[in-house]
Amino acid sequence: MAKQLPYETMREIFTRFRTAEGEPKGELEHVNAYTLVVAVALSAQATDAGVNRATRELFKIADTPEKMLALGEEGLTEHIRTIGLYRNKAKNVIKLSRILVEEHRGEVPSSRAALMALPGVGRKTANVVLNMWFHFPAQAVDTHIFRVGNRTGIAPGRDVEAVERAIEDNVPVEFQLHAHHWLILHGRYICVARKPKCAACLIRDLCPYEDKTA
Repeated sequence: MAKQLPYETMREIFTRFRTAEGEPKGELEHVNAYTLVVAVALSAQATDAGVNRATRELFKIADTPEKMLALGEEGLTEHIRTIGLYRNKAKNVIKLSRILVEEHRGEVPSSRAALMALPGVGRKTANVVLNMWFHFPAQAVDTHIFRVGNRTGIAPGRDVEAVERAIEDNVPVEFQLHAHHWLILHGRYICVARKPKCAACLIRDLCPYEDKTA
């Protein structure tokens, strides 16, 4: 685990990320807040690309909790069979859809606690929804961010909540909204788990990682 980088280094890192991609976007396809919740819930232990393939047709016929309930668990299962743990995920999507209808008038709540009360929605999923839909600077820490945060010293921490706090505490405020997207994309395509692509890295000269690749 690298030590936390100093403030000026952090500012330079995120300035470079912003210059390279000013408006980074999540890769899960969705059409509204509800389909975003469903897509993120389905993405646990699955790739965004795999989820997108399954949900493109699904969201054409079930883009609200009411429509999803009408489709039913078996109907939903037929659409998401290619996604890992699809049976359990189908149960959770139907349950969360019912809760949204019965307790939130079919609307997705903008509270982290209310989101986390939904079946299949953990802190990471809630933070993705808060960030991407409600534009709140919540930090959704996945395996990519955990790796990048600890490897580079951008956000060191022994668990995901510690990394989340490190981002909130140390990333300059003007970069907070997009911080988790920049870090996810950096970890997914450049700072990969094995043989990171250091030669193509925007922040190679600022990164203290000792085992840089040629």
